[in-house]
Amino acid sequence: MDNLTWKNKLAVYLVIGIEEVNGRSALETVRLAIDGGATAVQLREKHAPLRHVLETGKKMRELCRKHDVPFIVNDRVDVAILLDADGVHVGQDDLPASEVRKLAKERMFVGVSASSVEEARWALAQGADYLGVGAIYATGSKSDAGDPVTPALIGEIRTFSDIPIVGIGGITVDNCSEVIKQGADGVAVISAIVGQPNPKQAAARLHEVITACIVK
Repeated sequence: MDNLTWKNKLAVYLVIGIEEVNGRSALETVRLAIDGGATAVQLREKHAPLRHVLETGKKMRELCRKHDVPFIVNDRVDVAILLDADGVHVGQDDLPASEVRKLAKERMFVGVSASSVEEARWALAQGADYLGVGAIYATGSKSDAGDPVTPALIGEIRTFSDIPIVGIGGITVDNCSEVIKQGADGVAVISAIVGQPNPKQAAARLHEVITACIVK
């Protein structure tokens, strides 16, 4: 997947583990979300045994590849390489992007989390291909998300960087438009799709609102 392809596919960025939610397997949720309009999928699993992560991750990667959707792994560069992922996403306390690049070479793009201007500048200096900025709003999906930074932080980062930005944290269909208006290329969501009764419909609505904002 070339750089232009993945950069244009960050609008509706689904973050998901491998556990069953609301009676649906993670794989079925990914399938429904892609059918609805999810444009990227990140596997984020902190607790399950790695053999289970690899088993489910392989199926997710195959599904994403079938639909030409970038498949990204959170934190674990080794897992990303084993799954032949399109990208890997790391936090401020994980391996720096420059070190990730040594392991991944040019086979995948690298995203880095940032919750301040200083962290964004550091990520850029390390060679991040895109930034995950947040938590934008209060969220219960990520225990270590910290205090909300508001969409304004995206606007600040936009003054000195033009690399892709994905807003994350407490984002819903009702508040995603402000994130895009501040300069984000997309939004990363968990509960806004995974926790909904109809993930396909939820993804479709997010895609509709975000696409309309980007076009404007």
